[in-house]
Amino acid sequence: MSVDRLLSVQEVADRLGTGVRFPRRLVEERRITFVKVGRHVRIPEWALEAYVAENTVQPITLRPNALRRAA
Repeated sequence: MSVDRLLSVQEVADRLGTGVRFPRRLVEERRITFVKVGRHVRIPEWALEAYVAENTVQPITLRPNALRRAA
Protein backbone atom coordinates (compact mmCIF):
# COMPACT_ATOMS: atom_id res chain seq x y z
CA MET A 1 0.00 0.00 0.00
CA SER A 2 1.49 3.33 -1.03
CA VAL A 3 0.95 6.38 1.12
CA ASP A 4 -0.53 9.26 -0.83
CA ARG A 5 -0.17 12.87 0.22
CA LEU A 6 -3.19 14.43 1.90
CA LEU A 7 -3.90 17.97 0.70
CA SER A 8 -5.57 20.72 2.68
CA VAL A 9 -8.56 22.55 1.24
CA GLN A 10 -6.32 25.55 0.54
CA GLU A 11 -3.81 23.39 -1.37
CA VAL A 12 -6.62 21.88 -3.46
CA ALA A 13 -7.95 25.36 -4.21
CA ASP A 14 -4.48 26.50 -5.26
CA ARG A 15 -4.06 23.51 -7.59
CA LEU A 16 -7.48 24.04 -9.17
CA GLY A 17 -7.01 27.80 -9.41
CA THR A 18 -10.16 28.52 -7.41
CA GLY A 19 -11.08 29.92 -4.04
CA VAL A 20 -11.49 27.65 -1.01
CA ARG A 21 -15.29 27.67 -1.38
CA PHE A 22 -15.18 25.37 -4.40
CA PRO A 23 -13.31 22.44 -2.76
CA ARG A 24 -15.37 22.91 0.40
CA ARG A 25 -18.53 22.61 -1.71
CA LEU A 26 -17.16 19.45 -3.37
CA VAL A 27 -16.66 17.95 0.09
CA GLU A 28 -20.06 19.09 1.37
CA GLU A 29 -21.85 17.63 -1.65
CA ARG A 30 -19.75 14.41 -1.40
CA ARG A 31 -18.49 14.87 -4.98
CA ILE A 32 -14.87 14.12 -4.03
CA THR A 33 -13.26 11.62 -1.68
CA PHE A 34 -11.98 13.16 1.53
CA VAL A 35 -10.52 12.19 4.90
CA LYS A 36 -11.50 13.68 8.25
CA VAL A 37 -8.47 14.22 10.48
CA GLY A 38 -9.97 15.42 13.73
CA ARG A 39 -12.02 18.39 12.62
CA HIS A 40 -9.84 19.04 9.58
CA VAL A 41 -10.67 17.88 6.07
CA ARG A 42 -7.94 16.49 3.82
CA ILE A 43 -8.23 15.35 0.21
CA PRO A 44 -5.89 12.65 -1.11
CA GLU A 45 -3.87 13.63 -4.19
CA TRP A 46 -5.22 10.64 -6.11
CA ALA A 47 -8.80 11.78 -5.42
CA LEU A 48 -8.07 15.25 -6.81
CA GLU A 49 -6.41 13.76 -9.90
CA ALA A 50 -9.37 11.39 -10.39
CA TYR A 51 -11.85 14.26 -10.03
CA VAL A 52 -10.03 16.34 -12.64
CA ALA A 53 -9.75 13.38 -15.04
CA GLU A 54 -13.42 12.48 -14.60
CA ASN A 55 -14.57 16.04 -15.29
CA THR A 56 -12.23 16.77 -18.20
CA VAL A 57 -14.14 17.41 -21.42
CA GLN A 58 -12.42 16.47 -24.66
CA PRO A 59 -12.76 18.84 -27.64
CA ILE A 60 -14.90 17.89 -30.61
CA THR A 61 -12.94 17.41 -33.80
CA LEU A 62 -14.72 18.47 -36.94
CA ARG A 63 -13.89 17.59 -40.50
CA PRO A 64 -12.31 20.51 -42.36
CA ASN A 65 -15.26 20.86 -44.78
CA ALA A 66 -17.97 20.55 -42.12
CA LEU A 67 -18.06 24.28 -41.43
CA ARG A 68 -18.31 25.33 -45.10
CA ARG A 69 -21.56 23.58 -45.96
CA ALA A 70 -24.60 25.69 -46.64
CA ALA A 71 -27.88 24.77 -45.03
